[in-house]
Amino acid sequence: LHADTAAFPRRIPPASRRPLPARVTETSRTLSLTAPSGLPEIRAGADLAAILVAALGSAGAQPADGDIFVVAQKVVSKSEGRTVRLDDVCPGVRALDLARRTGKDPRIAELILREADELVRVREGLIIARHRNGCVLANAGIDLSNAGAPDTAVLLPEDPDRSARKLRARIERETERTVGVIVNDSMGRAWRLGTTGTAIGASGVGSLMDRRGEDDRDGMTLQSSVIAAADEVAAAASLLMGQGKESLPFVVVRGATWLRGNGSASDLVRPLEHDLFR
Repeated sequence: LHADTAAFPRRIPPASRRPLPARVTETSRTLSLTAPSGLPEIRAGADLAAILVAALGSAGAQPADGDIFVVAQKVVSKSEGRTVRLDDVCPGVRALDLARRTGKDPRIAELILREADELVRVREGLIIARHRNGCVLANAGIDLSNAGAPDTAVLLPEDPDRSARKLRARIERETERTVGVIVNDSMGRAWRLGTTGTAIGASGVGSLMDRRGEDDRDGMTLQSSVIAAADEVAAAASLLMGQGKESLPFVVVRGATWLRGNGSASDLVRPLEHDLFR
């Protein structure tokens, strides 16, 4: 994993240029992850694709066919104008009650109610909500950190999959390369401590890889191997992005050519009728 942009590989090994077959026979694989630095503060209306490609070029590297651009949700949201000044938020009756029960800022409570389809869990200091995009996460994904301005909340993109599609199309026009895009956000897990990178938007990748029906090394048929591939790539990229003041909001993943596909992050959202814990 290279946080130093100068370490970005200049060529793809020949074995990585072709998609792997359904039943993988290669004995080894190599991935390279690079987080270019030097991005400016992203503002509403910014040409994010051009900024990402320019940052990569400044590192002396160029995109290659099959690269996956993993982009932090926050810069995608900022470029789309999904920020709100808290002074402009007027809490309603429900928000005031939610703030009283949780100790949250009433203005944040109001934004959560606007963004969420459902409040899944509410207690002192905690609001877990189901966002309109189906993701279940703290505060409906609303965040005040690295907002670029004081007393400003960053909301999730209106439609992260659409954001990924538009960003991918713009990058491909800019570079004349075929790439994938994942919009990455940090999310907690109900049965695990800590957060991990998660794909909330995707385009040009096989987000959910169904390996059921294939054989393992002993000839046993796989019965339940459905892999959240886009989430795994997002988690790997998060190792380089960081969570504080690293200012590394995108990562280029090279070598995962077997993940090419037409999936979306919405493929990864478990349908409510399959939720065993409701």
